[in-house]
Amino acid sequence: MLIDSYEKDKFFLHLTKLTHQMDPVLAQIDQLLEAEELFQPIKADLARRYPKTLVTGRNSTPVEVIARLLTVKRLYDLSYEELEYQVSDSLVLRWFCRVYFHSVPDDTTLIKWARLIQPETLEAFNQRILLLAAELKVTRGRNLRTDGTVVETNIHPASDSRLLADGVRVLGRTLRRAKAVFAEPGELPKAVFRNRTRSARKTARQISERLRKGGQTAQAQGQAAYRKLVAITQATLAQSQQVLRELQRLAAGEGQRLIQTLETFLPRTLQVIQQTERRVFQGEQVPAGEKIVSLFEAHTQIIKRDKLKSPVEYGHKVWLNEVDGGLISHYRILNGNPPDPQQWPPSLAQHQQLFGRPPDLASADRGVYSPDNEADAHRIGVKRVVLPKPGYRDAERRAYEKQPWFRRGRRWQSGIEGRISTLKRSYGLDRCRDHGPAGFARWVGWGILAANLKVIGRALVARMT
Repeated sequence: MLIDSYEKDKFFLHLTKLTHQMDPVLAQIDQLLEAEELFQPIKADLARRYPKTLVTGRNSTPVEVIARLLTVKRLYDLSYEELEYQVSDSLVLRWFCRVYFHSVPDDTTLIKWARLIQPETLEAFNQRILLLAAELKVTRGRNLRTDGTVVETNIHPASDSRLLADGVRVLGRTLRRAKAVFAEPGELPKAVFRNRTRSARKTARQISERLRKGGQTAQAQGQAAYRKLVAITQATLAQSQQVLRELQRLAAGEGQRLIQTLETFLPRTLQVIQQTERRVFQGEQVPAGEKIVSLFEAHTQIIKRDKLKSPVEYGHKVWLNEVDGGLISHYRILNGNPPDPQQWPPSLAQHQQLFGRPPDLASADRGVYSPDNEADAHRIGVKRVVLPKPGYRDAERRAYEKQPWFRRGRRWQSGIEGRISTLKRSYGLDRCRDHGPAGFARWVGWGILAANLKVIGRALVARMT
């Protein structure tokens, strides 16, 4: 049965008298998370684990403990295994997480709980934290700056040969497991279960070595090796389709999980074969929206931003709103790589929704500028709009952008680059280590939530000194 919290342990009450000896920022975050209503949306998500999670069964790990454990995980950039060890080993973290002398949840158990929390719940959680920050006057929501970044998915560098080899490896592994499901070994020919992983891996390596050399001869050899690898993949695909039909006929136990695996990876592998034929054999430039760059993180998108250090990135573009006080007031995961000017109106609208009024100053970089964006901001009541115009500027525009308030706004806008760098270095927004679209959104949500809690905690500590 899902419970809200453990009963307070009298021993740990003495620790509250020692908070001045603990990390003062952690102590402030602890007080911030005392509000019971913060965890109610998370409780609603966790209650979906089983039909009667709220009414029957032994007491589960409390909602408050789960939420605080996941917060600590991102505050200190820990893995689930490290989180279990660190909390078990520390009286302070046991107190912060409200575990007391109870057993710390196993890392695998915590992973299962974490997957139940919806991305929308984390967005609402972050909004509530922002409102608390406004009540504590950490932010007044008077200034807004906005910018985008890319959070990469956890995939290896994309190439058609690697993707084909991955497809053969996953399907071959599934065929081996499927062989044990059939009661009678003779139900299907032995050749159907042949695992071609070694041949695919060897051929993919040959492609890499030959194409690296350059020259017409090496290119021709690479083409021949590609045709061999495609043929290996097509043979594995045909075997898997035959086994899938037989598994669907049995439809029981372990067979169901294998069916799900095959139904997931068969169409993805077929898509890799098709894009390889178009790109390698037909010389076609396959549009980014039609490509698949990972069999395991198929939602990954190709983002080209013409950055010198990383011209092409694989993941999702995330747009951020930051308000005075250094808090991320809103984030959204974009579909593809839409033009930056399109992100200005929703950023202003979300700020108005959260704080009940437009910002006094709103800024973005020159890629967001458009006459309509500038006019819309003035129309809704933004007093100072800092959108530098790219390209040619007449004398009137140059004079406008040389005003002291505009220059101060430009300097303030540059600070969001430092905020993005901190999110990437300290809170995991450089690379997502969760799986699937929902896992990606959860990863971003927890990272931003942890960053906001740390900023609020530091502001409150600074106020006390």
